[in-house]
Amino acid sequence: MAAQLAEIAAEVGVSVPTVSKVLNARPDVSAATRKRVTAALLKHGLTIRPRARSSTGLLDVRIVNLDGAWAETVVRGAAASAQRHGKDLVLTVDPDPDDCDGWARRAMARGTDGLVSFVAVPSEDARNDLADSGVPLVVVDPLHRAPDGTTSISATNFQGAFDATSHLLSLGHRRVAAITGPLHQDNAIARFAGFQAAMLQAGQQVDPALVDRSGYGITNGYDATRAMLDGGTRPTAIFAASDDSALGAIRAIREHGLHVPEDISVIGFDDLPHSQWTDPPLTTIRQPLAQMGDVAVELLLRLRAGLAVAPHTELSTSLVVRSSTAPPA
Repeated sequence: MAAQLAEIAAEVGVSVPTVSKVLNARPDVSAATRKRVTAALLKHGLTIRPRARSSTGLLDVRIVNLDGAWAETVVRGAAASAQRHGKDLVLTVDPDPDDCDGWARRAMARGTDGLVSFVAVPSEDARNDLADSGVPLVVVDPLHRAPDGTTSISATNFQGAFDATSHLLSLGHRRVAAITGPLHQDNAIARFAGFQAAMLQAGQQVDPALVDRSGYGITNGYDATRAMLDGGTRPTAIFAASDDSALGAIRAIREHGLHVPEDISVIGFDDLPHSQWTDPPLTTIRQPLAQMGDVAVELLLRLRAGLAVAPHTELSTSLVVRSSTAPPA
């Protein structure tokens, strides 16, 4: 081991004691040096050893809002996992989707066994502070690609959208519309890419008039569908990149005197708890929301125990066929 540490020290241009400090998660190393040494240690197959620290019994979870079924479901999954492990969950609801540094630092000051952030990623400075304090972090469904060294979880968004569109195509639909999420978010980009890939594989052109990029949500789904129908660009099927967008689309279709699925089929993405109770029950892509929260806590506790975890975990989606899709008339 001593020879290996000496080799790493020479490679990075630091002393052997500095390499040893980083390996043992000692705090008295600058953030820039820690980053360089950590990269070299990982390259040589060495894992940072966790600092000895007492347990608080608390796990901190941050989410942007609790207004929808998505948030409720993922938090419920995290809470169930925490309970299994004898931990108490401290839930923070903060409407800022980007800035979670204050939350991270308050948790560190108070004492915590780890942080789970839904969507938002702490800044590099805050992540370095967490590393120096030996506090693990897991980010669920980050808006953008998680930085190197940050453990993250998401669903197979591309594959789910591909499967949704392929289902519509297999029924015989060719004029397929897409109501996407906001295309500055990774999950929305992946879902739109999956839609495009399925159309391309089937030899079908994507009609720009049948693509709406306004974002997720019931209102967006409603407005997008109404605009298509008012403009005379009627599709035979709609892929909505969220269940809420699909609900809005169904409302707009009915207001135009049309029926689902007889006139227009609709498929969503999420499989939120209420989706099986819509009229008609919604065909959708099941995103493992509760499992995402559950696995986030499991990964957090593995990190705290000093065990190796994959930098990014993708949980599989699946097609759930109900009554809102059918062959075109």
